[in-house]
This record gives sequence, C-alpha cells and structure tokens, in this order.
Amino acid sequence: MIAGHKGEVPFFVLIVPFLAGILLGVFFGQPGLIPFLWILLAAITAAFVSLNLFYRKLKLYKARWTGGLLMHLVLLVLGWLVAVKYNELNDKNHFARISSQYLIVKINSEPIAKGGLIRFTSDVEKSVTGSRTGEVSGNLLVTIRDSAAGSLYYGDELLIPAKYDAVAPPANPAEFNYKKYLANQNIHYQAFLQRGQFVVLKANTGNPVIAYALRLRQRLVEKFKTSMHNTEAIGVASTLILGYKADLSNDVLQAYSKTGTIHVLSVSGAHVAIIFYLLNLVLGFTDRFRHGKVVKAVLVIVLIWAYSLLTGFSPAVCRAAFMISMIIIGKTYNRHINSLNVLAISAFFLLLYDPFFILDVGFQLSYLAVGGLIVFQPIVYKWFDFQNKWADKLWILCSASIAAQVITFPLSAYYFHQFPVYFLVSNLLIIIPSMVILYAGMAYLLLPAIPFLSAALAWTLEKSILAMDSALGFIEHAPFAGISKIWISTWDCLLLYGIIIGVLYFFYNRKTALLRFNLAMMLLFTVSVSIKRWNTLSTSNITFLSLKKHTGIVFKTGDKAVVLTDLTDTDKAYRYSVQPYLDSCQVASVRCFLPDDDIRLPGLHKKAGLAQFGDKRILLLNTSIPDLAPGQKIATDCLYVSGTREPDTALIGKNYQCKLFIIDVNNSPQAVHLLEQQASSKHIEYWEPGRNKSVLPVSN
Repeated sequence: MIAGHKGEVPFFVLIVPFLAGILLGVFFGQPGLIPFLWILLAAITAAFVSLNLFYRKLKLYKARWTGGLLMHLVLLVLGWLVAVKYNELNDKNHFARISSQYLIVKINSEPIAKGGLIRFTSDVEKSVTGSRTGEVSGNLLVTIRDSAAGSLYYGDELLIPAKYDAVAPPANPAEFNYKKYLANQNIHYQAFLQRGQFVVLKANTGNPVIAYALRLRQRLVEKFKTSMHNTEAIGVASTLILGYKADLSNDVLQAYSKTGTIHVLSVSGAHVAIIFYLLNLVLGFTDRFRHGKVVKAVLVIVLIWAYSLLTGFSPAVCRAAFMISMIIIGKTYNRHINSLNVLAISAFFLLLYDPFFILDVGFQLSYLAVGGLIVFQPIVYKWFDFQNKWADKLWILCSASIAAQVITFPLSAYYFHQFPVYFLVSNLLIIIPSMVILYAGMAYLLLPAIPFLSAALAWTLEKSILAMDSALGFIEHAPFAGISKIWISTWDCLLLYGIIIGVLYFFYNRKTALLRFNLAMMLLFTVSVSIKRWNTLSTSNITFLSLKKHTGIVFKTGDKAVVLTDLTDTDKAYRYSVQPYLDSCQVASVRCFLPDDDIRLPGLHKKAGLAQFGDKRILLLNTSIPDLAPGQKIATDCLYVSGTREPDTALIGKNYQCKLFIIDVNNSPQAVHLLEQQASSKHIEYWEPGRNKSVLPVSN
C-alpha cells in the first residue's frame, strides 16, 4: 500500500477539509458570508497559534486532538472563503450589477473561429455611460459574426455595447447543461455581436509571456499544416502534442471516447513525463560538474513549465508539471517524496489559484487516474506473477490501465454515460503509435526545416496518426465495443466508489469487515438501480421538447417510446436534444413518426391533430387553427400550439375547451404573449417547454 500510517501522507489527510470547504463555498456561497468567514478564519487561526504557544501551560498533551481539529477547521474555512470570493457573482463591482451603455473588455483566451463565428472569453474591465467610465469586473463570453474579427487576438482591448444575456439553462431534460459548464469556469453571461459592433481600442495588452506562448503555438500548428495533408491527422497532432483542439473533428473525438483512449488527446502527465525523460537524457552530461545537478534541475523545471504554458495550462498538465517538479527537487537533494503527498500538494495549490477546478471534469478524472495508479496499481499488479520479463512488462502496462480505468469508471459513467469494453486492448494498441507520434512530432517541431529529414518526420507523424485512428475505428465498430446509455445518479456514483475502493482494499489486507462493507454497498447500489428501473417501467408520460424550427413530442410507456418529430435520428438536433432524454429514461424501443402522420398503436391513437395517450387527450395545433362547425366544441386535456404567428384567441376559446396550454418555442413572441393572456384570462395553466415544465404524467 502507499502508506502504512496517515502520518506518512499528512498533506493527503489535510487536503480533505480544504476540499470540503471549497464544496461548501460552491453550494453555499452567498456574498454576505465573506465578512463572517474572514472573522471565523482569523479567530480559529489565532486559537491554533495560541494553543501552540501555550501548549505546556494548558497541558494540551492530554488532549492532542485539539491541534488537529483546529488545523482541519482552518483549512475548511479557508476553502470555503476562497470559493466564495472566487465566484465573480459575489463581487459588488460585477458588470451585471451596474447599468451602462458600453463595456471595455480584454480578450483573455485564444479566439476560436468556427462556422463563420469568432468566439472568445474576456475580462470586463470598465463600464462606459456617456463620458463616464467606471471600474467593473467579471468574465464575458463573446461571439462575433464579422470577418473583421478574424484578426482579433489574446490581449486585445475592445469597446462593445453592453448588450448581454445570462447563459440559458438546458431547454430539454437530460440535455447538455452549457450554463453549468460555463458557470464552472466562472462565466455567467454571453454577448452576441454582429458586423461593426466592436471597436479595437488597444492591441496586445495581455500578459506578454502568455501572448508569446499562444503565438508560438499557432506558428507550430501552421508548421504541421505545411507538411501534412490529412486534416484529421493535423487535428490529432495539434491536439496530442500542443493541446490545440480547434481543428479536431467530432468524429475523431467520438472514436477516441468510445474506445477509452480519450486521455491520449489531452496533453497530460504522459506528455510531461516524456518531456522530462528527453530533457533528463539531453542534459545528463551536467551531472559531471560540481553544481550540475542543481543547474539541470532548474533547466528541466523551467522547460517543463514552458511546455505546460505552451499547451494551455490545463489542470492535468499543471498537476503533472508540479508533481514532476517536486520529484526533481527531491532527487536533486536526495530526499524521499511520497507520491500521494505530492499529488495532494499540487491539488492544494491549483485549487487555491482556482477553486472552481474542483468542478472541472478533466481535473477530477486526472487526479483520480493518478491516485488510482499510485494506490491501486501495485495491488492489481500483485494479482499475477510472471517469470518472463516481457510478460511482466506487459502486465505492468495492463495493471496500470486497469487501475486507472476502474477508479475513473463511476465518474466517466456519470458524465459520459458509457463504458469502453475493449479499453485494455485499445490502450495497449496505442502505446507504440502514440510514442512514435510524440517523438516524431516533437522532433519535427524542434528541428529547423531540413530537406528530406523534415519531410520524413512529417510523413512518419501523419502515417502513425492515421494508423492509430484506423485501429481505434476498427475497435469502435467491433461487436459489443461499448456499453452506452449508462445514467447514474450522484448517489449511485458514490456507492460505486465505495464498492470499488472496498474491493481493491480487500485484496490488500483481506479483512472480513471489508467483505461486509462491500456487501452492504452492493446491496444499496442494487436497491437504488432497481428502484429507478421500476419507476421507469411503471410510469408513462408525455414530454414536450423545445426544438427551434422543429417539433419534438415523446410519448413514453415504460421502456418504449413514440417520438413525434420532423427530425431523423441522424440529425444533430435529434442527437443533442432528443436522444439524451430517451437514454436517460432507459428507453429500449423507439418509433419515430412525422407530426402529420396518423398513428394507431396500443395505448396511442392519433388522427390528424387529435391524439389520445392513456388518460390524456391532446390537440396539436400546428401553423393554423381550424374553424369548427357552429356549436361544435372539442374538449381536451392539453392544447399544444406551435408555429402560430397571430393566433385568434377568440377562436381558441370558442372551439376548444382544455385544462392546459403548451406554448411551443416556435411561436412568435406576439403569439406567446397572446396565448399567455388567453390562458390567464380563463384561469388555464400554461407551460412553455424550455422555460418551465415539459413532462406531463399519464395514467394508463
């Protein structure tokens, strides 16, 4: 095991209350708490210092736990305070709190061009109203539809109109939560600008080191493009070696994700380790000199952090750079450094810099994977003992892959809802190609343009990437290559971690108490999954999806569903908005029909615009409201109105009697206003899918 006693890993023990404090700050982070937290932190710190000064007088050796308790409380409150202060919405000078005509913003990221749009994040520095300016703060996501924006770069200062909106929440159940994704990066507002709606006030005013690194990375990406011809290979090379993801296609990303090798496309510890190995090899001659080890350590650390800067300072790269830096320092001065301690120290400083990293999926998976390698890989390795040297080396790689995959599985299933069955084969298969790609790519970028040699390196790089992509594509489409539609709750995720950690720890010390613990965790997990499955099979409902320019209504009975839509299952809107909802409901059988189709199925009958599903009668009014014969009136439970520009509310009231209005997103603003007035005047409940409710329960 990594430690026989908690005293061997003090930083790992102490980071736990700090993490708990950050989570408190994330979920209970009201700005009014800041003064209270400052006072509490000062009081606990003073108590801790005082107790240490008067340790003997107070006879605290009889209550040694007091010092540890106070230290944990200090870290808990520190984490809470750091998280509350970091949240930009808690700043009284946030730009959204101040009315203004214009905003002065500074681009703080590399602008990305895609689909005719330029997108970047920016720091809002000043508000402008008339001739008055004021200091403000906050982050703003800016999207510009203007070819002139193609020349914008990191550090440029812009004047833009103060027209921005809060990032919208997901419009449909189980849809990707872009609002939450941006909020985890401390971004809550976005602005969409058209041609001529921005003015460049100053250029290149950002951090000169970051600006140089970004421009250097762009030149290196262009160097790939000069000698390589396949666009997918260029995208993979730029992502894998430089961390530049703008040219990476979704198809390639999906192939790596489904085969469990997505980590290859994230510049991480493996890349930094290779850089360290190469630098250590090249600078090995310095060990012969008096202070050579110190000089080499300084050079290697500086160059590793320079590479981290070049690749974008992702959490995984920063973690690896910090850990390797600590290991280099320890080896230079002949000090033993516990890997778990180093991991905890790196997490502490990263979270002190940006506490919202704790919400970043890459941060979570990176630290879990490394923790799994440190703690559990030795346990897995002991399962088999191979006498053959090459078989033993192969098993070392397999045990590392198993430990990392198993410890990250619950979190991967929670976020990505899939499990790659052939992850072991995939990871073994890419070892040689990925090493060739890294070495050939770095050699190609570092060496000047040399005839034949540069062309040979570029050819080797491109062919290696294409070979790796082909192999992963074959595995992706192999039978039973992956288990998809895995939707687990936070509670299920925690239970899975309890099971995994309990089982692996049992292999270490074989205590029977762990067996009882594991059985209890498995029982709770089975009960949780069974309850959700029972609820799925025993419930029926109608879900009205919010799809711009399209219709989407789901009639679900148990694990079967009928989808009324004008989309095909290959359309992007279907895969983004409809399929995730069906998967989250554990739907096994799906049938799609066009909105105008007549349907006659068990439990669902639809004729023209009138549908009967269970005990609910629904009238679908699309594009127009038909006039009925004099005196005729249709009674329905629900009236779904879509695409009506100027509805005749009087005609609706005369012809239809209903209990609920469903006002689709495709109605014009005028139509929505009129329908809301109609519903309010007749005391009828109304829903707007995408804004409030969208699921209507049904009894069969």
